[in-house]
Parts: sequence; structure tokens; C-alpha cells
Amino acid sequence: MEVTPEYAQEFVDVPGGRLGVQIYPEPEGVTGAPVVVICPAMGVRARYYRPFAVALREAGLAVVVADLRGTGASTPAPSRADRYGYAELVTDVGAVLESLKSRLDGRTRLLLGHSLGGQAALLHVALAEETMVDGLALLAVGVPYWRSYSDLRRYGLLPYSQGIAAVSTVLGVWPGWGFGGRQARGVIRDWAYTARTGRFPILDGVDPEVAVRSVRTPVLAVSMDNDQFTPHETLDYLCGMLTAAPVHRERYTTAEAGGPLDHFTWVRASAPLAARVAGFAAGLTAVDPQIS
Repeated sequence: MEVTPEYAQEFVDVPGGRLGVQIYPEPEGVTGAPVVVICPAMGVRARYYRPFAVALREAGLAVVVADLRGTGASTPAPSRADRYGYAELVTDVGAVLESLKSRLDGRTRLLLGHSLGGQAALLHVALAEETMVDGLALLAVGVPYWRSYSDLRRYGLLPYSQGIAAVSTVLGVWPGWGFGGRQARGVIRDWAYTARTGRFPILDGVDPEVAVRSVRTPVLAVSMDNDQFTPHETLDYLCGMLTAAPVHRERYTTAEAGGPLDHFTWVRASAPLAARVAGFAAGLTAVDPQIS
């Protein structure tokens, strides 16, 4: 008997590397299902999202998960030779969507990002001349601006983030000591900039702030209880930048999840959240691709 694979591993060639893309089987009994393309968090492999992908499929959605550059099946592995940062991650999002064009045409398309993947997804929508997505879902995403934290973490975040940036500059790469996995120094540099200033860095000579404020693509923004890295207020800060977009701002609670939550473990208790995402996607059926 032929066994259906868990997912098909494909690759997308990009300047300076190759991106691993996991294509899950279409949901059973659904024709032309909406497609969700997932961009992971910093240092998190696409494989980690398997429970969430399964829940999304059970909710009637087709699922694609793309490893970020330098993580999982994507190359290059971060080293002193690599200088890429947010600009390349944002370009990679567009490359993945372009590679999926034949699968996306004629279907509702939702770009979903977790943490750093959410920032890259948002910046793609903001900066692309024409994006192929109908909606954007931001899960456990926030600008980690130190002033946006409402508790004592705000006083430790600034020296912590800038210390990580200093180490990555000296070593030429972030070794992943207790945070984020091994990363190119450009990624850490840009992340630390957002923590210090509350703004996105200049990308290829372009200031993305105005573009973000001009985004009109519908957004589902969900923060998680007990998120140690991007608590509720950091997503509130990010949503404040989306002055032109229809934003559905929600929280995912431990009571709804039926188990403990934090910045990462929500993936393991994500069935109710997957249902929310499916409901949001269903409301995008008649939406045309957005031009930012």
C-alpha cells in the first residue's frame, strides 16, 4: 500500500543560498483550499511546526513551511563569511512565494509568520511592488523595543540585545549561546537595532517605516500568554505601526489552548489557534492580491 508522505521537501535557489520548503499534502475532502505559507522564528526549523501544520490541515487549509535562510534545510549555514540580514530574509519570502505561484494562483493566500518570520513577512508585504498574498497572520510577533515592555524585562533587554550584537560583531557570527540559534551577524545586527530603536532598519537603502504604515492587507495579529520574548505589549506596539491595515488583534490564552503557552510551546497546543487562522482565511476569499 502506498503511504502518503508527511510532506514533500523542495528547494528554492536564491542568491547566496538555497531555501528548504516543506509542502504538506492538501487537506482531505477540500478542493482549492486556502494556502498558508509559514515563516518560522529565528533559529527554529520548519519541522518544529509539524503539530501546527497538522492542525491547520485539519481545519481545511493547505500548508507550506519554509526554513529561514541558514536554518534547517536552508543554506548557507551561518558563518563569518555571511553578511546577510533582514534585507535578504525579506527577499527570501518573495522568492518562496514566487516558487509557489502555480500552486497559489486562483486560491486564497495567507502569509503567516512567527516572531522573526513575522517581521520578514510583514516587511515583504510592505516593500514588495506586488505581493501574492491576500492576508497576513502574525503569531507571537512583536517589535522587541525595550521601551515597549511593561515589566522589569525592559531594563535587561537593552543591554542583553546589544551585548549579543557586540559578540556577533567580534566573532563574525552569533554562535547561538542561549538565544536564537547560530545566526549571521547581519541578522543579529538588524534584530538588535529594532530592540534599541523600536524601528525597522534601513533595507537596501529604503526606510520601511512609511511602507509598513501604508500596508492595507488584512492582518490577524495574535499574541500568546506567558510569551517570554514578545509579550502582548510588543505586538500592540507593532500593530500601532499598521495605521492603514484592517487589523484583527487577538490573544491566545492558556485557558483556550488547554495547556501551557510561551513563545514556542503554543505550537504544541495550537488546534484552537489553527481554527482561528482558518476562520480568518475564510474571510479573505474575495480579497484580491494587494499592491503595497
